[in-house]
Amino acid sequence: MTGRQGPALSRRSLIGAGLGISAAGLTAAGSGQAVAAGATGARPASAPARGLAFLAAAMDAYPDHGAVRLAQSYTDQAGLFSTAFTYDNALAILAHLAARTPAGLARARGLGDALLHAQGHDPAYDDGRLRQAYNVGPYTFYDGSLQPDGFVRADGTVNVGTQFGFTGTAVGDMAWAGIALSALARRTGARRFLDGAVRIGEWIERNGRTDEPLGGFKFGVDGADKKLPFTSTEHNTDLICLFGRLARLTGDRVWLERRGRAEAFVRRMWEPSGGFFYTGTNDGVTVNKSPVPEDTQTWTHLALGSRRYSRSLDWAAAELAVTDHSGRVNSTVPAGQSYEGVTFSSASLLANEDAPIAAGQPKPDRNGVWFEGTAHLALALRDRRARGDEGRARRLIASTEQAQDLLGGGQTVGGKALPERCGVVSASSPLDTGFGFGYYPYRHTGATAWYVMAAARYNPLRA
Repeated sequence: MTGRQGPALSRRSLIGAGLGISAAGLTAAGSGQAVAAGATGARPASAPARGLAFLAAAMDAYPDHGAVRLAQSYTDQAGLFSTAFTYDNALAILAHLAARTPAGLARARGLGDALLHAQGHDPAYDDGRLRQAYNVGPYTFYDGSLQPDGFVRADGTVNVGTQFGFTGTAVGDMAWAGIALSALARRTGARRFLDGAVRIGEWIERNGRTDEPLGGFKFGVDGADKKLPFTSTEHNTDLICLFGRLARLTGDRVWLERRGRAEAFVRRMWEPSGGFFYTGTNDGVTVNKSPVPEDTQTWTHLALGSRRYSRSLDWAAAELAVTDHSGRVNSTVPAGQSYEGVTFSSASLLANEDAPIAAGQPKPDRNGVWFEGTAHLALALRDRRARGDEGRARRLIASTEQAQDLLGGGQTVGGKALPERCGVVSASSPLDTGFGFGYYPYRHTGATAWYVMAAARYNPLRA
């Protein structure tokens, strides 16, 4: 770990009003068994189908609060109530598309139309933006105040996640929503999805483009619409895909120029001596060299498909590898169980195990497995197809499937029991990301969606 400057904010850092605040056919991986999108009341046989059943349950958690709906991101036990992150819902769209079934397509369309409704019915803006997160059902907040509405309020505006400050707009979240909408446009031919993706791309161009020395597109805006100074490798990787797709779908070459700008920034973050990508820059001038996160290693491969940079997968597999079991300090894994995978970043391996991750949170386990990132790596290895990649990917997927079977039992969404053994927890034990927030053993829409895509060999970042 090198460099003294603080980390450029991750897309997952929470950008509230005025400042950054932290919080928190498809085939089975080994058997080749075909599966379909599961109904919420069923117990599908295959592990990927159980993942899809969790995504369906998260989408159907508040049936009395309107037909236009997003999926709740985490189970109720995470303490984020009915929060639906834009990023997680974009992933859910892509996972449902990976199923290649009528049921999956119907759910993907429904979530896509909900994102379009949010884009067109923001309570304050009409410029194509999406917020970091929305409320999708009623709850009573910690201070006793009631949040009574569903995703769409009585006046037609969407229910922005103000209680936690999820009111900003990040380029990465926007890019993933655009990627999902463009995938829907390609699958369905519906013009509305392409129009929504184009509006997202134009917002990013207006609000993210920078002429700073390192270039690229900056982080986004906070809830007060103030531009944030950071530039993220992860965000610009997402834009390689989004802008490339928009170029193909619209035939407008301006998107190729924008794609080139994002790609140039990503390539500037490459560290050839170590074979990995840095996280980005805080000021547009100096590369931030610590921490080094997992997703900038795997997503870059999925977006670029470049042999020149494929060593980043080996770096992630070696330098971020962890094995979690009950004998570990601060592990919450039950006795007799063990999980392998990767952690969030180089800083996660050096977390202070004697102090809570944040106020009111548990102490971290340095060897906690981040299952979303583990699925990133499994999918990227399957995509690279070098010697030994498929075997390693299968082990990572098997570990994730074991987590779906055994971790997070008894958790609920919208107060309702989940289908049995459905949904992947975000982490095997509490882990410190090194970016000011943690992940915990709660079933998670994002982690589950990435697992489904890894099992399906579905690359969401291929332009």
